[in-house]
Amino acid sequence: MRVYLDICAIQRPFDDQTQLRIRAESEAVLDILALCAADILSLITSGAHIIENAKCPFPDRRTHVADVLALSASHIRAGSDMLYRAQQYEVAGIKRLDAIHLASAVEAEADFFCTTDDLLLKRGRAVNTNSTVVVSPLELVVHLS
Repeated sequence: MRVYLDICAIQRPFDDQTQLRIRAESEAVLDILALCAADILSLITSGAHIIENAKCPFPDRRTHVADVLALSASHIRAGSDMLYRAQQYEVAGIKRLDAIHLASAVEAEADFFCTTDDLLLKRGRAVNTNSTVVVSPLELVVHLS
C-alpha cells in the first residue's frame, strides 16, 4: 500500500500532546511510520516535502522530517500533469503548497494522502483525486486494520 503523508502529519508528534485528538493522531502517525520503516507500507515523498521542511524554523522538527523522508520508497518529481492538477486544486481553494502535496500523491498513484489539516481534509475530499483517498492519520490506521 502506497501512502503520502504531508508535513503537518509527519510533524504531528511535535504538537501539543495535552489535547486528546493530537495525542491520538501522533500515535497513529508513529504507527504509520513504523510500518513504512518495516517496508509494510510504501512512503511516497515529493519536492514539496523538501521545500516545506527547509522553511521550518525548528531544528528538531527538520531533523525528524528528514529522517522520515529517508524512509521513502519513491520520490515523485514535478511534471506538467502534476503542476496542472495542483493549479486545479488551488482554484478549488487549497493552498499552493498543500495543492502540490496532494497533486504529487495523486500523480504517484498513492492509495492514501494523509494530513492532519482539517481544511485540507475537507477541500481535498471535495476534489477529484482519482483513486487516492484523503484521510486523517486516525482514518488511515482504521483502513490498515
